[in-house]
This record gives sequence, structure tokens and C-alpha cells, in this order.
Amino acid sequence: MNYHVIVLAAGQGKRMKAGINKQFIELEGKPVIIHTLSVFEKDPHCQEIKLVINEKESDIFHKLLTVYPLKKVKEIVFGGKERQDSVYNGLIATDTKGIVLVHDGARPFVSNSVIHRLVDAAAKEGAAIVGVPVKDTIKKVGHDQLVEETVERSSLWSVQTPQAFRFDILMNAHEEARKTGYQGTDEASLVERISVPVKMVEGDYENIKLTTPEDLILAKAILQK
Repeated sequence: MNYHVIVLAAGQGKRMKAGINKQFIELEGKPVIIHTLSVFEKDPHCQEIKLVINEKESDIFHKLLTVYPLKKVKEIVFGGKERQDSVYNGLIATDTKGIVLVHDGARPFVSNSVIHRLVDAAAKEGAAIVGVPVKDTIKKVGHDQLVEETVERSSLWSVQTPQAFRFDILMNAHEEARKTGYQGTDEASLVERISVPVKMVEGDYENIKLTTPEDLILAKAILQK
């Protein structure tokens, strides 16, 4: 099943404490964003990539795409104030009636098998997301740092990207959110808000998002493996 993908690379990632956009941090001599884009570049089911960036970093990204020519990056789109605005800008630039994925540029280890299962689920259900069951005991803690309850974890999942939707469903969800100024935590939260069921697809624990310096240690271990 073919798809289009919006890759988000506009965030500054301050928790990484790298002094630069974490997308430019090199792993084995190649920037994180290039590792991520290459996954989709090599997937025959990916029709095109819309890369959403910070306008101030436009020259850097254009130079990167000269060094690493990725034919499926059809357009560079400027992001908005919030992540949700960046996704919306990517949607406006996307010309498809089929399945569209939204993926974090800082998740370079997503596998083709996960992508394909996700796309198949979205084609069947209309909306699907990737996640993994939580491993740790989860506790709800109050403002005074006292434990209020231990949450039953068998139904709890940690959500990742990509997230996949029929284009019309995701666009409608964004338009409805914009009418009221609603800010969701991810694309699925907007879709859930318009009462569209979202299918959970089991992903991979290695599909990590590079957020803090400690994540880079794990990233290098994954690459070496």
C-alpha cells in the first residue's frame, strides 16, 4: 500500500543541550535527519516526502539535500509556531487522497515492517498509530509528590510515530481543531476528538525519539547492532 509522509524537523530540541538542532547531530558520520529520511527514500511504497523545517534553517537543510540527494523529498515546508501548526502546513502541501503518515525527524530507527503494518491498518480503519506496551509500573502522583494510585498497565501503551491516516480524516481533524484553538498532544488526539476510532499497531522498542543526550548513547548502540 502506497503512502505519502510528512517528516517533522522544525523543533529545536532544547532538551538535547547540543547547541544545534538535534536533526543535525551526526550518528556514524551522517546527520540524524538523513538517517530518518533514508528509511522512507528506500521504501518503494513511499511516494513522496514533505520535509517540515524551521525557516531560519532553510539554507542548512538545502545544503544537506545537496550532499545527500534524496529524490523523494519533493518539497521543503516551513513549520509553524507549534508542532500541530507544522503538521497542518505539511498537510496543505500534500497532494493525495490516500494515506498520509506523520513522522518525527528525530526517530531514525523506524523499520519498514512497522511502517507497512501501520499503513495497512490505516487503509483498513482510516486511522492508525504505532506504539509499544509500557514496561514499567506506572503511578499517578499528586502535586505534593505523593503517590495517589498505581495505574493498571495492561492497557497502557507508549505512543510513537509514524502515525497514519486517510488524508481527508486528518485534514478534517486539523480543521476542526483550528476552529476552536484546540491543541492536541499528537495527531491521533485530534482524530479521536472528531470521534474517529484509531487503531493501535504494535511497534518496536528501538523506534526511539532522540530527545536527551542519553538517547544518543542508545542510538549508537542500535546502529552498531
